[in-house]
Amino acid sequence: MAASDINRSLVSELEAMGFSEARATKALHSSGNSSLEDAVNWIIDHENDADIDEMPMVHVDIIETPSAGFDSEQVKLKAQELRERARKRREEEEKKLEMEREKERIRAGKELLSTKRMAEENERKRFEAQMKAEKEEERRARERIRQKLQQDMVERRARLGSSMNSSTSSKFIEISKQEFKNPLKVDFSASSGYSATKKEVLMECLRSLRRQHEEEDEKVQRAFKALLVYVRNVVSNPDEGKFRKIRLSNPAFQARVGIFKEGVQFLELCGFERGEGSDFLVLPRNKVDMALLRSAGMVLHSAITNPFFGLLSK
Repeated sequence: MAASDINRSLVSELEAMGFSEARATKALHSSGNSSLEDAVNWIIDHENDADIDEMPMVHVDIIETPSAGFDSEQVKLKAQELRERARKRREEEEKKLEMEREKERIRAGKELLSTKRMAEENERKRFEAQMKAEKEEERRARERIRQKLQQDMVERRARLGSSMNSSTSSKFIEISKQEFKNPLKVDFSASSGYSATKKEVLMECLRSLRRQHEEEDEKVQRAFKALLVYVRNVVSNPDEGKFRKIRLSNPAFQARVGIFKEGVQFLELCGFERGEGSDFLVLPRNKVDMALLRSAGMVLHSAITNPFFGLLSK
């Protein structure tokens, strides 16, 4: 390889500053042997290099040049000046680098925020679309149920119309008027031969319970299921007195049925009676009406299984 000429005076000045000959020689060789300042800057930039104190791998000729005759004090001042320049240069470079890093952090932050907002917007649109689809499906389900109820009503009226005489029609009108005034206090004696009306009264009682407590659907469903248990027990064991007697103050009864006045009224419509000042609802054995209780069971089953029970006709 070609030899490299190194200025002896510059090497001496660097040595006077405290640098070894090898480091001074390598700094001058690596910085182009142009100036003392360039050599000092190179040393500062590469002071952590493992091979900084090793001679260059190429042949170096150290040539003599006229010396400017700096004394030791001048050398120290010059070294201090060069170090200060190098320090300021490095600080400026570090500031620029920090500014670039800050710009990159801001850019990345904005990009992340934009991505997050886009994801949230997409999630909101997806949720709205899902809710819209669910509402549309619910509307269609309500419409199907409404049409089915109308069809059933027409068919039921057609079946009943052929067998109704004027006397039955009068009784039906009288009972309907009572239902309009208070659907929970119909006199069954006036409709003993008209089981369809009894069933409607039972159903209206449960509809009233559902409508009056629409925001408490879980409690309402629990009341329906408890009532079904009471009715089913009597139907299955009409001779068992324990199934025909309910203590009103029983905590379990109060928690499930007693909290709703319509729940107690439904049991009374099924034949249960409450004596003056008594804490019990009792269904006398001779007043057990199996047909009525079975109708009550059917109505309760419908109330439990039909999610729109009592909500479509207000």
